[in-house]
Amino acid sequence: MIDCQELTIGDTVVHVSGSGYPLIFVHGFTTTAEFWREQVVEYSKMYKVVRINLPGHGVSPRPERRRYTIEAFVEDVERVYRHLALDEAFLVGLSMGGTIAQSFAIRFPHLVRALVLVGATSHGLGPDVNVDNVLRAIESLGVVQASKSVIERSFGSSAPLALIDFAKHEVAQTPDFVAREAIASLNASDTRELLDHICIPTLVVVGDEDAITPPQEAELLAAGIPGSELFIIRGAGHFPMLEQPDMFNRRLSAFLESTSR
Repeated sequence: MIDCQELTIGDTVVHVSGSGYPLIFVHGFTTTAEFWREQVVEYSKMYKVVRINLPGHGVSPRPERRRYTIEAFVEDVERVYRHLALDEAFLVGLSMGGTIAQSFAIRFPHLVRALVLVGATSHGLGPDVNVDNVLRAIESLGVVQASKSVIERSFGSSAPLALIDFAKHEVAQTPDFVAREAIASLNASDTRELLDHICIPTLVVVGDEDAITPPQEAELLAAGIPGSELFIIRGAGHFPMLEQPDMFNRRLSAFLESTSR
């Protein structure tokens, strides 16, 4: 059994477990820190695992007075670093969390030992997720049903129903006003002209059945980051760390160990 400490840092609830070199996980749009549940036990054995619940997502506060943009989330991550007195860490980002991680690494390169981008792009959303369609779905169906509809397209063909139901439950926690601002900011984000500024070891991971940010998007992202590695996980969609956790964890472990030498 792994002991887990829950902290509230600003508007961010953070789950901390294990000890050792810090390993930070950032989730994606309307998802939560629980999407990293298959990594907690494995990595808490040798790392200080920090799972961030972005403001407005999951169990984190959702004040209406603040912004829910990529830039604001980058500042939230930096606040976590300061509160935990982290001088450097491994940073892993999923989907929108990958966009946040890219921007963080560009802005605060001295704080990132190595970068892992999962199901991410360098320019907003993948081609299958049009921001106008998402906003229209939120308008007509409500944010809960709109988020669940995206989840239904996010998993690979072999994903068990229980896993999909888990994901639907998690994304239903994000309120309308948070989802609207976050998706618009994600759509507008573009790091393509700045990727060559990322001069730290980087691993790009994508599922071969990812319909949200397909492999060709991951290939473009990896091509833009000097010396980065691309790893395609067979039999996985947008959430390879949940769908194929053993394969994901083996590759992540090998990458982290290679950057520690």
